[in-house]
Amino acid sequence: MGISTGKQYVSRIDQLKTNIWLDGSRVTGNISEHEAFKGVIASQAKLYDLQHQPELQEIMTFVSTESGNRIGVSFLEPKTKEDLEKRRLMIQEWARSHAGMMGRSPDYMNTILMVLNASAELFTAEDEKCAANIRDYYQYVKEHDLSLTHVFVSPQNNRGRQEAEGEQIAARMVRKTEDGIVIHGSRILATQAGMTDEILVYPVPSNVDDEAFAYAFAIPCDTSGLSFICRESFAYKDASYDHPLGSRYDEMDAIVVFDNVLVPWERVFLHGSSFVKNLLYSQSNMFEQTAHQVVSKSVVKSEFITGTIQLIINSINISEYQHVREKFSEVAIALEAMKGFLHESERNAKINQWGTMTPDPNPLLAAVNYYPRIYPRFIEIIQLMSASGLVAIPSEKDFASDQKELLNHHLQSVCQDGYERVKLFRLAWDLSMSAFGSRQQLYERFFFGDSIRLADQLYSRYDRGGSVERVKDFLKEKR
Repeated sequence: MGISTGKQYVSRIDQLKTNIWLDGSRVTGNISEHEAFKGVIASQAKLYDLQHQPELQEIMTFVSTESGNRIGVSFLEPKTKEDLEKRRLMIQEWARSHAGMMGRSPDYMNTILMVLNASAELFTAEDEKCAANIRDYYQYVKEHDLSLTHVFVSPQNNRGRQEAEGEQIAARMVRKTEDGIVIHGSRILATQAGMTDEILVYPVPSNVDDEAFAYAFAIPCDTSGLSFICRESFAYKDASYDHPLGSRYDEMDAIVVFDNVLVPWERVFLHGSSFVKNLLYSQSNMFEQTAHQVVSKSVVKSEFITGTIQLIINSINISEYQHVREKFSEVAIALEAMKGFLHESERNAKINQWGTMTPDPNPLLAAVNYYPRIYPRFIEIIQLMSASGLVAIPSEKDFASDQKELLNHHLQSVCQDGYERVKLFRLAWDLSMSAFGSRQQLYERFFFGDSIRLADQLYSRYDRGGSVERVKDFLKEKR
C-alpha cells in the first residue's frame, strides 16, 4: 500500500468510531465533521496529500526494500548523514504546512517507532517475541501509513509518592492471560486524541521496580475498554479569520482511560521487565532522533513567528524605533541559534550500535533546554509590539456588517485597510493570547519535561571531555 492520501486517512479515522468524550457527551458520527476536530483533521489530511505531489516525491518518500512501495520519509531509519538531511527536509516541509503548530503531527510518532524498530534487539531481554512484535508492527504501520498517538505519563494525583504507592490510578498491567496482558487505569496526555488510527503506550524511566508499570504495546484507538476524555476544544469557531490557528491546528489533548483493556500478545512489546524499561531510553538513542524531529519543527515555527513580528512592525510603522529593532534581534538570534543546533547535530552525527546514523546529542541537549526558555519571550515580544492591537480586533462578521466602512477607516494601518490589519492582529492574538496560543506556550515549556530535569539531563549527558582535557594540558604547561 505505502503512502496514504488525505482522503484515505480521513476515511480510516471516521470508520474507527473511537470512544471519545467531549463536553460531557460521547462524540458520535464522523469525527472529521465534528466542530472540534474537523479543522485539524483537514490540516493533517493535507500532510498526507503532500507526499503525493510529484515535485516533492524525493523529499517526502523513499522506496521500501521489502515491498517496493513508496513510504513516508519519517519512517526512514537514517544510515548516512544524507539520510538525516532528507529526514529534516521532509519534517520541515510538513511543518511549513502547519506553521510548526502541530507538535504531534505523524512524523513525531513515526520517528519514535523507527527508533524502537532499529533498537528492537533491546527487547530480547524480555523475550524474543517482543522484539519480533516491534519489527512486525513497524512494518505494518509504515506500509499502511497509519497515524499514532501516545501516552506515557501518570496523572498528577500525588507527585509526592512513587506511582506504585497508594491508590492505583495510573494505568498498570493487572494480569497476564493466554490471550495477552490486561491494562487498567489512566495515563496522560494523548495529543491528537480521536484523530489517529492507533495508540502506542510505553513507559518512562523511573526508580520504581514494579513489573506492573513496565509495559509497552500498541492497539487500535477503537479497542474495547479504551476511552479518551478530552479537554475543552480551542477551535471555538469554524472561521480562519477570527481564529486562524485554533480553527486549523488545535490538536486535541485527552486523558486516556484503560478499563481492563486486553492487549493481544502480538501487540505486546514489553510485559514486566524493569531492566528493559530503563534500557529503552539509555540504549535506543530515542532522545537524539526525536529531538532532531522536534528541533526541525521548531525552526519552522520560529520562522513563522519571525515573519509575523516583522509584518506587525510593517503594519504600524515602528521599524525605526531602536527598542523594536532590539526585540526583533532577539527573535532573529534565537532562530539562527536553533538552526545552528540542528545543523551541528547532523554535522557531527555518528553510527550507533544498531547501525543508525544518530545526531550529535550535545547541540540537541542545548536546543531542548534553550527553546522552552526563549519561546515565552517570543510571545512577550508579540504582546509588547502589538499592545492594544491585540484587543482591537473585531470579528469577520463585523466587517460584513453595516460597520464595515467605519472599521476599515478607523482600523487602517500604514499599508492595510482595517480588514487586512485586523486579520494580521488576530493571527498575533491567536499566537500570543488565545486559549490556543496559551496552550502552545505551555506545550513548548514542557515538551521534553520540566526545565530542572532538562538541565540535569544536559549536565549528565553533555560531552565536555575535550574541553576538560585542554584545560588540564594548559595547567601542565611550564613556561
